[in-house]
Amino acid sequence: MSKHALVLGASGITGWATVNELLTDHPDAQQFSKVTALTNRVLPWDISKWPQNSKLNVVSGIDLLDGTQEDLETNLKNVISNINTVTHVFFNAYKFSSNMVEQSRSNADMLERCVTAAESLCPAFEFIVLPTGGKSYGFHLLESFPFRDSLPLKEDLPRIPEPHASELFYYWQVDRLKDLASGKKWTYCEIRPDMVVGFVPNNNAHCLAQVLAVYLSLYAHINGQGSSVPFPGNDKSWTIQSNDSSQDIVARFSIFASLRPHAAGEGRAFNVADRVRPSSWSVKWPVICSFFSLKGVGPTENSVSPSEFMEKNAGIWQRLVAEKGLRPSSLDNDKANVKFPEYIMSLFTFNRVMSLEAMRHAGFTEEADEKTSWFLAFQRFRDAKIIP
Repeated sequence: MSKHALVLGASGITGWATVNELLTDHPDAQQFSKVTALTNRVLPWDISKWPQNSKLNVVSGIDLLDGTQEDLETNLKNVISNINTVTHVFFNAYKFSSNMVEQSRSNADMLERCVTAAESLCPAFEFIVLPTGGKSYGFHLLESFPFRDSLPLKEDLPRIPEPHASELFYYWQVDRLKDLASGKKWTYCEIRPDMVVGFVPNNNAHCLAQVLAVYLSLYAHINGQGSSVPFPGNDKSWTIQSNDSSQDIVARFSIFASLRPHAAGEGRAFNVADRVRPSSWSVKWPVICSFFSLKGVGPTENSVSPSEFMEKNAGIWQRLVAEKGLRPSSLDNDKANVKFPEYIMSLFTFNRVMSLEAMRHAGFTEEADEKTSWFLAFQRFRDAKIIP
């Protein structure tokens, strides 16, 4: 039987890549005859940068928390053709709140409403993929990271300590999904990437590659190609070891797992990253800068803050946008977060290496190196006219 994928949060880093991968000629992708990409914000096809493909249907303007469950299901039936044929759900939807408990409740509720709708409307529903991430191990706790002596990190580690555990929406979602799946014919898995390297067609507060793409494009424009760019972090963050997770690897494993419920279902969790061998900014930064014909060097006393540099030179960027015919609002909008690099590249001063044993045991062996993942993301931003 042919498969029908429903991808929620399809304009995000992981959601976009999942849709993009489902439209390729890969044997796993070819098992899907229909792909429905669901977004909250309107996403025109020419902005999405997905390839033209007759099996893709893009549906925008759906708020999973709006109205009653019956309202949601009626809305979904009205806007998604052949929703009754959906077999696989890739849940990448996310709702931010500064109140951690409210964020946890709303994201768990969105997931439950989605699953309940799938059970009601999709008699062939068989699998759901839930992405979580490094917060499951407490990366966001920074100096209080609890597993620095338990590397490489494996999926069977205990949850982070209270009070942090009760405030983490990932745990709420996993617990809710486990309860919903009990005794059902469908199954699920959880995937845990670290920092996802990738492209987004719209602005995204947590897309490091987008901020760096704009920053380094502007830096090269002002200082000239061949200029040295100090790493905008510190000596500790320069050398720490971690695993990047490129959006394509995350997407391919998500699809791979969804089609192999015996190896990857039943609520299993999987770390997902580009390769077993970890890397560091001391390796990645020169590679990243080389895409822009710049020389990436280590941190110095005069290391430049990307956010300060972009704010100081915002007028120059706007002139460059006009001159090169770029899409506007890559910096000045409510979804951009120009301070994200400082958080990722300065405050993470501990090794956070993840084990990929479970992913490999499931049968997934694809890998990507630093140049492949970062260059592909930057090239996609260039093709989308977001950078020159």
